[in-house]
Amino acid sequence: MNAANLKELSGTYALDPTHTRVGFVTRHAMVTKVRGSFNEFTGSAYFDSENPANSSGEVTIQVASIDTRNADRDNHLRGLDFLSLDEYPEITFRTTAISPTGADTFDVTGDLTIKGVTRPVTVPFTFEGQANDPFGNVRVGFEGSTTINRKDWGIVYNATLETGGVLISDKVVLEFEVSAIKQDDQAQS
Repeated sequence: MNAANLKELSGTYALDPTHTRVGFVTRHAMVTKVRGSFNEFTGSAYFDSENPANSSGEVTIQVASIDTRNADRDNHLRGLDFLSLDEYPEITFRTTAISPTGADTFDVTGDLTIKGVTRPVTVPFTFEGQANDPFGNVRVGFEGSTTINRKDWGIVYNATLETGGVLISDKVVLEFEVSAIKQDDQAQS
């Protein structure tokens, strides 16, 4: 991404939930991976190409929308052992810093709140491109991922395996495949 493309990115964007994936991966029984995603979320971002430090963004995820392709597991994840849906129906991420790290890469740092616990997280993102879609929208794409320790957010449930390991890894990879649509130009307040 060159400076001309960066200037074109300035503006306010809304996540397109039908073309965005907010997902996660963790080890199960120490031998395989379980992948899941959240199917309901909203988000917006403001990007200032002249001064990226003025950029901001936020995402609100509905815990009830968790989907690992197994209804029993999804219900368990919504329950008290994991995400405590009844008490904490949303997961939020609000940026505190956006820093360019290369020609098409950014570190997005923010406060991730899960189960009422807020901790800083940095997600390295790669700009995947910009295009005008058939409906006249300016659309941009970004991908990123980072690893967190679920215990840092009070998600401590586990079971010991007879082989001596544990059922669920403490490490969870958060994955983001973002498609966002540029909104009418507005001044950032």
